[in-house]
Amino acid sequence: MRRDVHVGLISTVFVMLFLAACFAGCTSQAPVATPTAVPTLAATPAAEPMTLVIATTSSLYDTKLLDYLQPKFESKYDVKLKITSQGSGKAIELAKNGDADILLVHSPAAELTFMKDGYGLNRRSFASNSFIIVGPAADPAGIKDMEPEAAFKILFEKGTGNTAGIAFVSRGDASGTHTVEKNIWKNAKYNYTAQVQKSGVWYVEAGKTMGETLQMASEMNAYTLTDEGTYLAYKNDLKLVPVVTQGASLLNIYSVMTVYNTRQPVEKIRMANNFVNFLIDPATQADIGNFGVDKYGKALFIPMTVVVPTAADGWVADHSTPATAIAPDAAAK
Repeated sequence: MRRDVHVGLISTVFVMLFLAACFAGCTSQAPVATPTAVPTLAATPAAEPMTLVIATTSSLYDTKLLDYLQPKFESKYDVKLKITSQGSGKAIELAKNGDADILLVHSPAAELTFMKDGYGLNRRSFASNSFIIVGPAADPAGIKDMEPEAAFKILFEKGTGNTAGIAFVSRGDASGTHTVEKNIWKNAKYNYTAQVQKSGVWYVEAGKTMGETLQMASEMNAYTLTDEGTYLAYKNDLKLVPVVTQGASLLNIYSVMTVYNTRQPVEKIRMANNFVNFLIDPATQADIGNFGVDKYGKALFIPMTVVVPTAADGWVADHSTPATAIAPDAAAK
């Protein structure tokens, strides 16, 4: 009897040890595999946006019109505009030298020559305003409301006659404004280089931008010729008032064109064409027509969608046909 109990007890112990071993084997964890590292790829740098250089007349820069339009174009086309401002003559030379992609000026005769010589494509007029003669409120020359040519005649006679308080400040820089001034002298029957230049201390050639010329004339209590837009932009800082505001010779037309040369990449020409089309687009034309109204009580520029001025043949360029040419038309030469 005891032997049976002893054997049974030993059997029970073996069974329990066996079951414990099985349980331990079932609940033991398998080794965790170490994950394979995923290689990190270097980020591809974003391509730099294209940069277009605009050579422009100082009046479009001084009035801040280009500051207003620039972000609208840049955000639409993911492009950067670099704007260099000087007189129209210098802007045209910059474009002819291949140092600009877009030309934006107000010198119609020079623009037509620029196009004829094969330096430009897709000339479009996009805005206008008027030149005016401004001067001291007292108007010591007595030229208020005269025709421009008659006013210049009196300024010359009184200036060269050393009449007190008579002075005229010229841009003197081959700009579009200076070209208009010389045309008025010509229409008044004066030889500009032989009779007007160096005719006395009354006639001062500033060689400065329109804004700077206005400031100089104001300090001297003198007369000057200016585009109306720049005058309005500087009006609050000047002692000058408009004295002559009417006359066919005072018309001021702004045009834009794509610069062309054989080194110019086609993709830049096409993007420059986009800028030309941007300026004549109805939405931009509306923006131009509203520019300045809130601050000056009057728009600084008249868009072509509102008024197309009457001018000498060719002075007002196409203002509605999209710019598409990427090379000069050989048949047009």
